[in-house]
Amino acid sequence: MQKPTFGEKVRYYFENTMSAGPAGVIKWLALISLFMVLVLGVVILIFGIKSSPEADAENLGFIEGAWQSLMATLDSGTMGGDEGWAFRSVRFIATLGGIFLISILIGTISSGIDEKLDELKKGRSRVLESNHTLILGWSEKVFSIILEIIEANSNQKKPSIVILADRDKGEMEDEIRSKIDNFKNTKIIVRSGNPLESSAIAVVNPNGARSIIVLANDEANADTYVIKSVLALTNGKNRKKEEFNIVAEIKDPKNMEAADLVGNNETVFVLSSDLISRITAQTCRQSGLSVVYSEILQFEGDEIYFQSEPKLTGRTYKDVVFSYENSAVLGILTKGEEALINPSMDTVFNVGDRVIAISEDDDTIKLSGKKTFDIKEALFNRVSQTYATVEKTLILGWNERGSRIIEELDNYVATGSSVTILAEGDTIADEVKELSASLEKQKISFLTGDINDKATLVSLKTETFDHIILLSYKDIDVQESDAKTLICLLHLRNLSELANKDYSIVSEMLDIRNRDLGVVAKADDFIVSDNLISLMLSQLSENKDLKKVYDILFEAEGSEIYLKPVSHYVKTGQPVNFYTVLESAAQLGETAIGYRISSLSADSDKHFGVNINPTKSSTITYNEEDFIIVVAED
Repeated sequence: MQKPTFGEKVRYYFENTMSAGPAGVIKWLALISLFMVLVLGVVILIFGIKSSPEADAENLGFIEGAWQSLMATLDSGTMGGDEGWAFRSVRFIATLGGIFLISILIGTISSGIDEKLDELKKGRSRVLESNHTLILGWSEKVFSIILEIIEANSNQKKPSIVILADRDKGEMEDEIRSKIDNFKNTKIIVRSGNPLESSAIAVVNPNGARSIIVLANDEANADTYVIKSVLALTNGKNRKKEEFNIVAEIKDPKNMEAADLVGNNETVFVLSSDLISRITAQTCRQSGLSVVYSEILQFEGDEIYFQSEPKLTGRTYKDVVFSYENSAVLGILTKGEEALINPSMDTVFNVGDRVIAISEDDDTIKLSGKKTFDIKEALFNRVSQTYATVEKTLILGWNERGSRIIEELDNYVATGSSVTILAEGDTIADEVKELSASLEKQKISFLTGDINDKATLVSLKTETFDHIILLSYKDIDVQESDAKTLICLLHLRNLSELANKDYSIVSEMLDIRNRDLGVVAKADDFIVSDNLISLMLSQLSENKDLKKVYDILFEAEGSEIYLKPVSHYVKTGQPVNFYTVLESAAQLGETAIGYRISSLSADSDKHFGVNINPTKSSTITYNEEDFIIVVAED
């Protein structure tokens, strides 16, 4: 290797100092200014230049000459009264050099300030909040989650939500402000950084967070990012000794095993695609069920709580159910942390057990002290319940949840049932072929076609199907996808009117704001998938024990939530209190938690007719079309 020349050494040093930013530029400007002032001072000294042409004027000397040159360099206005062309020439050179150097200096300082402001806007400073809710990642679910946490924080003192995502901080803040207009008492703090990196996560103070929510993005390998973020938390170099309270979203069931390994027993994973598939399968057979789930999962209104109640020790589950006027009991959480949802009515409430109840708030779960309940057994009614029968289901549209929905339906229908799929896609036929081999009770047929083509829908004879499920396309824009859904719903409404038959339709929506538009199309129910997942993640971030309850409610086995005709429990057309409904359901081994008024099923302001946790002593007159909401085995 050749020995570097002096020029190369100077250039190398110059480039290295310049890479330091504004500080390096200022350093070089100072050196050049000093060199120029010293040179001009030497010129004044050598040539004996005077500040005035008069004969008796003294030579300036080196120090005075250097000082005068410096003043001319810093301020060009100082040379206006100079005399003598020799002195003026020196000062003129100093002024020209000063103009050049000061311009560079001002530009450098201005640029440095702009860079610093841009850096501050990016949100890289360490978060000093504590006891905050931390959200890692970004997706459309983040807005619903923020709204729910804001509602949950309404009775907290100085609550805060911190968000870390690999996006521009300003863009994230603008999106949040555009979709959420009231933060109430909650402070929102946004930081830009990669949630996969421990150094970036450290900025948002995970050790001080009350709860952490890890969101899956919209990428194909979203689960990989979630698992890596959880790993960065649970195995971080500077993590706290206490357990984290982490809730994370996983999309593909195949990744659950790896997720559990890195979760370190301090992470609750929500399998989002599986959950929505189950809810869709259940809802297509029970109109209004998704509204019930939404009511239970959101913080506004009534939600699920766990309450210790020593006074109930030794009493039966049936006694526990009747012990609350303004809270709807649905089970017991045992001392061993096992959730018993709708257990046998003679199950004993033991020491250390907790009541699982739906209530407005945790401080509203209070024993009523009532001994009599004005139960009118004369109003009890029994209509033989229908069991699994052969059913025909039509699925319009397709996405990654389609196969799982059909698998879930296989748990409810009778042998000989069928599913017909109408959708557009290159890989659907292969999926259907693979799925057919795993089904026990259903046969599948697949047709390629446009769900917005009315002629195609007519050829299907939609009036012959028991249930219609309308799935959203995920490979196009959200609004475009919902538009396709709405157009298809309008066609189905028209065909329903022509056939003079009410269709049982469950439609998936991607944007909750389009739900009210869908009501116009008279669909029975809507699954707003991202919203439901957001609600569940928010609830679990506040109380991880809820996962034990959700695992039972959303499984095909065990007790689930059902909407059953009023005529199964009480007579219609006569006023009756809810204690009477509660007793009638209890005699069937079921726990009643609410009702649905069918005449209000299209009224969003009245929660689509759903009333969870009604005041039990209040009376109401039901119609034949109304439903009782119960937790039951089947």
